[in-house]
Amino acid sequence: MKRYGIFGGTFNPPHTAHLIHAECVRDEMSLDKVIFIPSANPPLKTSPGVIDAAHRFNMAKLAFEHDKNFEVSNIEINSPDETSYTVSTLLKLKELYKNDDVKLYLIIGMDNLIQLPQWKTPNKLFSMAEVLVINRPGYYIEDAPEEFVRRVVYVPVPSLEISSTLIRSRVQLGKSIKYLVPEKVKNYISENKLYKNG
Repeated sequence: MKRYGIFGGTFNPPHTAHLIHAECVRDEMSLDKVIFIPSANPPLKTSPGVIDAAHRFNMAKLAFEHDKNFEVSNIEINSPDETSYTVSTLLKLKELYKNDDVKLYLIIGMDNLIQLPQWKTPNKLFSMAEVLVINRPGYYIEDAPEEFVRRVVYVPVPSLEISSTLIRSRVQLGKSIKYLVPEKVKNYISENKLYKNG
């Protein structure tokens, strides 16, 4: 049986911590690959700072696809008019792999676990994938709903104070983002003048 990790996010932009965390989970859980899925219209992130999905998809490919164990999927980007519900994406993936012997592992952060009651039909997630939770600075398992805490697998990863918010802020201030993002992503942000206006 193939074991595929599903790592969704806005990736606004993708950064070094995404790479490190994905590799840690892949190694710890013996996954065959990790599939990164940039969201088209995330329901809980309506910030005007979320740039066009095409840019985020392009950066994700630059950030992740140099690794043979990583893949970037356009399954949500291809449905730009739909709200990007994780449960809908998992249904599409189950259909995509219906003729293959594949088990899905949904990778979420501790912040997502705490927010899970706000997600669309969160209980359905557990019937479609094993849910893996990674730690995020400032978020604690004690704050997550007990009904979900006991149904997930906790995978510890290095605690890194790197976030897309930090990177966008540094770009706006004209500060270096070298090593916070892969070199190709840094160049893409510069060439396309992203994040300059808030």
